[in-house]
Amino acid sequence: MSQYGEPLHTIVHISDTHFLADKKPLHGAIDTDATLTRALRQLEASGMRPELLVFTGDIADLGEDDAYQRIRSIVDPAAERLGARVLWVMGNHDDRGRLRTQLLDEAAATEPVVSSFRLGGLRVIALDSTVPGFHHGELSASQLDWLRAELAGPAPEGTIVALHHPPVPTTIPLMPILELQRQSDLAEVIAGSDVRAILGGHLHYSTMSMFAGVQVSVAAATCYTMDVAAARGRLTGLGGGQSFNIVHVYDDRIVHSTVPIGDFPVVSGFDNEFVDRVYALSEPEQREAFSRQQPPISQPLPPTE
Repeated sequence: MSQYGEPLHTIVHISDTHFLADKKPLHGAIDTDATLTRALRQLEASGMRPELLVFTGDIADLGEDDAYQRIRSIVDPAAERLGARVLWVMGNHDDRGRLRTQLLDEAAATEPVVSSFRLGGLRVIALDSTVPGFHHGELSASQLDWLRAELAGPAPEGTIVALHHPPVPTTIPLMPILELQRQSDLAEVIAGSDVRAILGGHLHYSTMSMFAGVQVSVAAATCYTMDVAAARGRLTGLGGGQSFNIVHVYDDRIVHSTVPIGDFPVVSGFDNEFVDRVYALSEPEQREAFSRQQPPISQPLPPTE
C-alpha cells in the first residue's frame, strides 16, 4: 500500500562478531555466540526473508580456525532457512588465509579477499581494506584499479560496496588512527559511478554519513559497542547496545534501519488481526480508521473557590 512500493531487495548487514576459539568470552565478559545467535533468531522470527547476509569484517577476533568454524556452524543453517546468501568481508582482526579456507572453501592465500556478484540487477562488491599486521585500513592501487574496472559498466539496479573500514569521520578518541587511509583515492573511483551505498563496520557503533556523493552506513558490532557519548577523552566499550542493520533497496533510494538485539518488554502495538482488518479497508477508510486523531477527553474544570 506504500507509495514507494515493495523494496527490490532486502539485505541484512551484520558486523564485528569477534569470535574467539573454544567459545572464550571476548574480553572475559562477552558471549559472542549468544548475541549473534539471538540476532539470527530475531531475524527468522520476523518472517523477513533477506536475499543476503553481509558480515563486514572482524568475524574472528584472533583469526583462529575454530572461531571461523563455529561462526559458520551458526550462520550457515540460519542462512539456509532464510534462503539467503552469505558474504564474508575481511576485517583487521581476520586472517586472509584462514578466512578463505574456513569460510570461503578456497585455498589459503595472502592476496586481498575481494568479490563481485549480482542479486538480480543489483551488483554487490566486497573490498578488503585490511593491512596485515596493522589495524588501520588501506586500499592498494591494484585493488582500486580492480574496482574501477568492475564499475566501468553500470549494473541495472546499481552497486553496493561492502568493506570493513568505513570512509567516515569519527570523534571517538584514538579511532582516527585506525581509519581508512587515503580516502580521496577511493572517492575518485566511486564518484560518478553507479555505487548507491557503502556498508562498513569497524567502529562498533551505528552511524551514517556521505562519501563521494554516496551514503555510507555503518553497522554496530554484535559483540560490544563503543560509547560515543563517553566522557571526553575516554575510549569506552560497552556490553550492551548491540544491533544489526536491515538494508532495503528501492528503485530510487536505499533505506538502512537499525535493529537492537535482545528481548525487550512490549509496551504498545497492534496484533495481526487488527493490521489485516485495516489493510482490508479502502484507502479513505484506512485513513479514517488509523490516521484520524481521536478528540481529547474533556476534563472537568477545577471547582472555583
